[in-house]
Order: sequence, then structure tokens, then C-alpha cells
Amino acid sequence: MPKLTNRPPQYKQSGKYAVIYVNGERIYLGLYGSPESHAAYSRFIAESQANPTFYLAKGEKNVTVQELAVAFLEHAKVTQDKAGYGHYRTIVMDFLLKLYGGDTPVDSFKPSCLKLVREEMIHSRRFNRNTINKYTRRIASLFEWGVENELVPETTYRALKTVKFLPVGYPGTFEGKGREDVHDAVIKATLPYMPPTIAAMVKLQRLTGMRPSEVFGMRVGNIDRTRGNGLWYYVPAHHKTERFIGAKSIPLGKYEQEILAPFLIGKKPTEAVFSPRQAMEERNAERRTKRKTKLTPSQIARDKARAAKPLTYAELYDKHTYRQAIAHAIKKANRHLSNGEKIPHWTPYQLRHAAGTAAENDGTLDDAQALLGHRTPDTTRRYAHNQHVKAEALARNRRNPFDTDGLENERVAG
Repeated sequence: MPKLTNRPPQYKQSGKYAVIYVNGERIYLGLYGSPESHAAYSRFIAESQANPTFYLAKGEKNVTVQELAVAFLEHAKVTQDKAGYGHYRTIVMDFLLKLYGGDTPVDSFKPSCLKLVREEMIHSRRFNRNTINKYTRRIASLFEWGVENELVPETTYRALKTVKFLPVGYPGTFEGKGREDVHDAVIKATLPYMPPTIAAMVKLQRLTGMRPSEVFGMRVGNIDRTRGNGLWYYVPAHHKTERFIGAKSIPLGKYEQEILAPFLIGKKPTEAVFSPRQAMEERNAERRTKRKTKLTPSQIARDKARAAKPLTYAELYDKHTYRQAIAHAIKKANRHLSNGEKIPHWTPYQLRHAAGTAAENDGTLDDAQALLGHRTPDTTRRYAHNQHVKAEALARNRRNPFDTDGLENERVAG
């Protein structure tokens, strides 16, 4: 497999001149060792680093699929988010270059080649039909980028666009399971086994319907408590639909304020509201209070060693650590529960679905859309404004599912 970094050509001497070699072509920079030659070399390196296709454009030979893919991944590394780059890297390294990692020219990559890569994805059984369709389109977009950078003939990309999506029931494919919500009874059964920090994150997400990233990415300075209308407003620094709707403002009612208030005390605006370090301290404190035996000499020695070189924790949770914290709580709970009371596995994103379902059940579909902040290309500015007004009303009037007074006893779903 090719490396995903372009190694810059070395400054070399040819007779009395300084030269570099790019794709077999000799480029003269001036007299060897002169300031002018070093300046020319620095300028070349700067231009090549700014444009991943620079080396390819300098050569006279035909660009191969492998060269195009490597150059595109360099581009995607700085223009895509971590998840987007990961998707492209998967389809390029595990599938595209597995079949066309040699010297196949880009203009020889035809729709039949794209279909062959797609068949490889189907046979791998790693992805459902919808994901395979998306990944197939991503490969085509790679060649579209090549057209933009004059590395791929426009006719090649136009031909790849003719490859149709796989229909439902296509041989060898399977459908992905839709994400379901998680019942409030299941959430409440899990909460006692969570550190206070994780429990607060879960409650806040269930009440507001925020995305997991909006919860664990929350900083103190993102919360506006100055409007004087009884509500706080959380304005995420970044969010998933930012490119479509701009800045997002999430109103927070009294229940959310009660959850957040203890986590804001004494913190600077730049600090995380929910800190992994704080959660670990809570977990260790719980272990100490529940300890029934005295510390052994070896345990005391280990504690001293840890104190001398303490573990470091990330500033913020991420989608993996947040999900793992919930999974740990479920596993911990199930060690103490009988078979009929076991808590089923659930994930943070199911909390968002649960919030949307509750909003629709208590009101209308528009209420759920307002709570979740969903937008479509046809949504007008006025409609978006009305949604925010509804979201404010929901923040003022929503019920607290974690207040057991007056609520019917609910059976934990198995």
C-alpha cells in the first residue's frame, strides 16, 4: 500500500547546478549552494505542500489511480472532519487500492471498475446497502476532485456518475437496522450506576434532544445566562448542520439549569462543563466509600506510584468515551440485576430519538422538529424562526422524566 504522505524531493547537485527530480524530470534551481538556489528550493517545497497534486502536475506521465487516491487523501486530511476522512481512507485503502493499487491509469477506470469495487464491498459484509451506495458515490467524488485539479479527464467522471444506486433487495446486500429510542424506564434504571457527571450528561441530552457531540463539547462560555427571560441558551461553537443554518441556539429550561448549575461553579469560560477528570474522581470516590477491607501494602505502594505519576485525561469526552461510559454503567448494573431485570444495551444517540419521540407524543411532529433542530433544503427562514419559538415554549413547559413523583411505575424493557 502507498504511504499517505508525499516525500519532498531532495536538494541535489548536478555538476555546478542545484537540481531536484520530480517524476523523472530534472528541475534546475541555480548554482549549487547559492542563496538563489536555496530560495527556489524553499519556494518549490512551499508550493508543493499547499497543493497535494503539485508533484503529479509536474510530471509528464499519466496519473494512476493510486497516485490520484493518495493525493486526494492528503487533500481530505485537511479539508474533511475526522469522520469524513476516515470514511474516505477506508474505501481507498481497503477496497479501491486493493483492486487498482498498481499502475492503472485514471482514464482506464470505467463504470465496470467502480462496480467491481462495489462488489468487493458487498462480499466483505462490512456495510449495509445504504452505506455501500454512499461509499460508491464517494469514490466517484474522488474522481470529480481529480477533474477539478486537471488530473482526470472529465469524461471519466461523467461515466462513473452513470452507476446507479443499489436497490432494496439487491443480491448479497442487507439493510441497516434503524436506530430506536430508549425508554425512560431504561434510562432511569441505568442512572444509579453512573458517576454524577455521566448521569448529568444523559439527563441533559434526554431533556433537550441534543446530539451527543453537543453535550460532551459543551463549554462554560457557550452558555448564555444573561437574557433575563427565565431561560439559558446554549450556543455550540460548532454543530453538524452549521453549514446549512448557521449558528444554533438551544434554550434551556429550569430542569436543564438545575442539572448544569453544579458543573459551572468556579470554572472559566473556556473550561469543559463535563470533564472526564471529574467523572474519574467521582468514580474513585465511590470506590473508596464502598471499600470494606483495608488497603494492602502492595496497594498502598501502587497508589503512591500513581500519585507520583498521575494519569492524564482528555479535556472533553468524545463519542467513543461517552458511549463507553454508558456501556460501563449498563454492564455494572447487570452484574447486580436478575435475568428478568437486566438493562438492554443503549447508546447516547438513542437519547436524542427518545427526546424527539416524547416531544411528538406530547405535542405534534412540528414540536419534535423544533426540539431536534431538524432542517431541510426547503425550510424557509420564517419557518425556522417559528421552530425556535416552539423550542423556547418546550423548554419552559417540558416535564421531567427523572422526577418519579406522580409517574406510573414503568417496567424496564428487556
